[in-house]
Amino acid sequence: MPPAWIQRLSERPVTRYAPSPTGRLHLGHVVNAVWVYGIAQATSGRVVLRMEDHDRGRCRPDYERGILEDLAWLGLRADGDSEKSLAAGGPSSYRQSDNETRYREAVERLEAAGARLYWCDCSRRAVLQALGEDAPGAGEDLRYPGTCRDKGLAPGPGRGLRLVLPEDDVAFEDLRLGGLMQTPARQCGDLLLRDATGNWTYQFCVVVDDLEHGINLVVRGEDLLGSTGRQLLLRRLLGSSNVLQFLHHPLILDETGAKLSKRDGATGIAELRAAGITPDEVLGRAAYCSRLLSSPGFISAGTLGNLFG
Repeated sequence: MPPAWIQRLSERPVTRYAPSPTGRLHLGHVVNAVWVYGIAQATSGRVVLRMEDHDRGRCRPDYERGILEDLAWLGLRADGDSEKSLAAGGPSSYRQSDNETRYREAVERLEAAGARLYWCDCSRRAVLQALGEDAPGAGEDLRYPGTCRDKGLAPGPGRGLRLVLPEDDVAFEDLRLGGLMQTPARQCGDLLLRDATGNWTYQFCVVVDDLEHGINLVVRGEDLLGSTGRQLLLRRLLGSSNVLQFLHHPLILDETGAKLSKRDGATGIAELRAAGITPDEVLGRAAYCSRLLSSPGFISAGTLGNLFG
């Protein structure tokens, strides 16, 4: 029987799988893929594949090729043109580094709508010093206090672009966790859209891309739950009234309680492949680690939807 939250989906899902090519896939990425592709199968939805390479300093084309290779080995195929576009190797609407114009136009839309933007030359250290005793603890957001808001700085090297967020409460329902409320201006302060090195930020790119690609369901790990309110608020400031639903799933944690990282070679898909582990075993291991299976087992990419009803 499908879980109750599936009945609360407002329309046929268009979701996305969006790795960052800063390394090869590991088991934590596969957990997210099991949820994304499984929910899409269970609801006759679609999966858009996107490469979130906004961080030009850490992302590499060979990592992107490796991710595409790992996904193909696992049997996880995206719908529509996204996978074909990325595999072709040329510029793609589904690769962030190829879409500078899209982000510039989004900034222009914000300005035309009356949003307040300004340039900022504060380093992270300067922000922490400005916050003093209000500096965040472990796991908390760094809240920018508006130091440069009234300086009138011009764009230039070493300066980032910030957006003043209204001090609105943002209520939303997570399909798995229930009703939640966040106040982004208190969490993060003025939102950074472009950083001091010239990279568009994750928070900005993901909102603009989801609008561009028609995403109506975001399935991602609980570590990104705190970003939800600011992203919904940014969508509103960009003029969108379309419904966007969220499901934040559990993470795989290591023995210290930390989220698995790309540096954990024991869970790298390339290493698991080299050890002779099959795709069905990797997917089954990810489903078990994410509490979708009650015991370790095997599951094929084409039957992930059975995990959700």
